[in-house]
Amino acid sequence: MKIILLENVEKVGRKGDILEVAPGFARNYLIPRKLAMEVTPGNLKSVEMQQKALRKKLEKERLTYQELIKKLNQVTLTFVRKSSEKDVIFGSVSAADIQEELARQGFEIDRKKIVLDEPIKRLGTFTVPVKVYHEDRAEIKVVVVKEEAPAPDSQTEPTA
Repeated sequence: MKIILLENVEKVGRKGDILEVAPGFARNYLIPRKLAMEVTPGNLKSVEMQQKALRKKLEKERLTYQELIKKLNQVTLTFVRKSSEKDVIFGSVSAADIQEELARQGFEIDRKKIVLDEPIKRLGTFTVPVKVYHEDRAEIKVVVVKEEAPAPDSQTEPTA
């Protein structure tokens, strides 16, 4: 059965896609939930008009997100952590830590959009991808440095 998707459906397709699906899936799931409608000449014409408007809107959004990507690509976040002699830090730098630091700098980014396979557990410089718009990504630089131990107080003289 040919259908037109009215909404993005995970693992099926995006809004406006014309797909061939099993009749039962269309009649029992997609159409009753208003996620899709059957392909007819009238529906096709209606969807084409909606897609034109949607393309204009998406292009405008994309330009806005391109500016955000440029700004994020210039961001460098520095985290100071205690570490062992082998440069392994105590604790880690997680996506939540990165999100907090980005928020302090004025970027409202959802933690789920920060692509960090596992928390950072070593000193060094890392490139962390951030999903910004569909497949468009920015890359922020994360620097983890060693916390310096306080120097012994040399102003007090030993009493003998």
